[in-house]
Amino acid sequence: MASVKLSEIIERMKLENLTPEIDISKTKITQPDINRPALQMAGYFEHYEATRLQMIGYVEYTYMLSLEPKRQAEIYEKLLSYPIPAIIFCRELKPDENFLAKAKEKGVPLLMTKKATSAFTAELIRWLNVKLAPCITVHGVLVDVYGEGVLITGESGIGKSEAALELIKRGHRLVTDDVVEIRKVSDETLIGTAPAVTKHFIELRGIGIVDVKTLFGVSSVKETQNIDLVIKLEDWDRDKEYDRLGLKEEYIEYLGNKVVCHNIPIRPGRNLAIICESAAVNHRQKKMGYNAAQVLYERVQANLAQRREEDDE
Repeated sequence: MASVKLSEIIERMKLENLTPEIDISKTKITQPDINRPALQMAGYFEHYEATRLQMIGYVEYTYMLSLEPKRQAEIYEKLLSYPIPAIIFCRELKPDENFLAKAKEKGVPLLMTKKATSAFTAELIRWLNVKLAPCITVHGVLVDVYGEGVLITGESGIGKSEAALELIKRGHRLVTDDVVEIRKVSDETLIGTAPAVTKHFIELRGIGIVDVKTLFGVSSVKETQNIDLVIKLEDWDRDKEYDRLGLKEEYIEYLGNKVVCHNIPIRPGRNLAIICESAAVNHRQKKMGYNAAQVLYERVQANLAQRREEDDE
């Protein structure tokens, strides 16, 4: 199961640790959901999601302080007896001495942020969704072409890296070469990233490893990219029928999400970079509501209908 260390969250979100004496080296977060324990502060602990990060905002904070000392002690004791990974106080709100002492006693880390509760919660959930998303690795090259994430796949040595290098020279951006880590962040979105070891590198047979960031500058690389289109390169087969109109979309599935896929036959003289650019622009145009193949089909149908009318006359 994917997990994120609490220490990484503290560093990424710039949180202040209010309980440095508590060891958090082994504390890991395994789900992106957040819980605001408002009902728990009121004494309702049914269906309490204690394994989530707990978020204390202004409402929960003022309610805590309004409790009678006896009732407050009861709530603190019961709340902090659960296996809570951490409690985060927003808006620079600091826990009272009783809460702080009880948290240290129970070993529950307390953290603090300056950000507003809603904004911080949304940002944390978004980041955790990416970090904890289901992940697979595929063999291919991921390039940002005109804002479209184009995943180029195919057999080893077919020319994926060469096509990516030409696209980079034409002003597009490399995300990763050879190994693509694909994460499912939602039922509609797949995000591709590079493994830390191979980030910004391209392998060219006969030349070796090329550092794209060093050779072409920081504008030629990108950390992450949505996968919008897959181009599968394959050797030209004379006996195979290739789609010449594109009326029907073909798809490939990753982690349960479908992505539009084009099978591109390779033969000498074909410019792969231009083909990839054209495929990306055409895909973008389709998303904006214009389908060139459909327009051509309608023109042909209208022309045939007109001829029939002329023949009938």
